[in-house]
Formats: sequence, C-alpha cells, structure tokens
Amino acid sequence: MTKTIWKFSFFTDDMIMLKMPVGAEILHLNMQNNDPQLWALVNADNDQEVRRFEIFGTGHPIKYDMGIERKYIGTYFEGALVFHLFERIN
Repeated sequence: MTKTIWKFSFFTDDMIMLKMPVGAEILHLNMQNNDPQLWALVNADNDQEVRRFEIFGTGHPIKYDMGIERKYIGTYFEGALVFHLFERIN
C-alpha cells in the first residue's frame, strides 16, 4: 500500500462536503493563494466517501444540543476573519 498527501480546496460556507478516499487522515488546514485548503494522507486506491465539515466564525454559536458530534480540525484566517473547521462525526 502506498499513501500520498492530497490537497482539498473548499470555499468558506456553513457546511462543506469533500469527497476523499476512505480512511483519509487529515493532516493540516491553512490558506494558500487566498483559499482555504485541507491536506490529508490518503490511500488513492481506496473507494471514495463524502465527508461533512462545518465552519464557524469566532463568536458564532455552535449548537451541541442536537446530538451532533464534531471533531475539531483547525483554524484558518481569511483577512480579518477567523474560522474554525469541524468534521461532522454523525
């Protein structure tokens, strides 16, 4: 099995969905060329799955009373704005 690092581009929105190989391990989140990017260690031979992420700005409410589980991924900056990326677990 050979693994590779892939980059996933996305736009800042409340909810984003990224198609990744099954088992992709998220490594890093940052801005590149004024766009948010996510880097992950993947096995390119694996089937693809859609993973869901939520983005919250600093000071924005995050509802935890709906039975939603999230995993914090990282924080990135778009100009003066600061955003926090979470993966939806369920």
